[in-house]
Amino acid sequence: MHPYPHIYRAAARGAATGATEITSRGLPALQATPPVQFEGPEGMWSPETLLIAAVADCFVLTFRAVAQASHFKWISLDCRVEGVLERVEGVARFTRFAISARLTIEPDADVFKARDILGRSERSCLVGNSLRGQRVLESEIIVSASDATAAVP
Repeated sequence: MHPYPHIYRAAARGAATGATEITSRGLPALQATPPVQFEGPEGMWSPETLLIAAVADCFVLTFRAVAQASHFKWISLDCRVEGVLERVEGVARFTRFAISARLTIEPDADVFKARDILGRSERSCLVGNSLRGQRVLESEIIVSASDATAAVP
């Protein structure tokens, strides 16, 4: 890892109507509009959905790093995040991020270690740690087997 501070840059450009173009050096451009809840069109990324996607992506990438450092082998991690936007003290802000993680592990993997790494990953996610809203993690561990798959809540 590079020493801190890390600097990240992005830009957005828009006109009076239509989508904005989000850019960052060396990355493909994204088109974004207001979400449907703010009268935007369906089928487009919005700042709100990009933020929620960043929470989900950061959780998966943090889990990957924590699992690697812990020498924990796993198969896959599906993460879904639901963000709740409310008006608080006269301003709109996200008040809650419900993170649902579904981890699939090998039959010989330690379920308790998996659960610990999931919790550490949620607490270590830098995007989540940068937000004011409450974060709640609900996880499910799936033990994979060649002939059957068992879920562990």
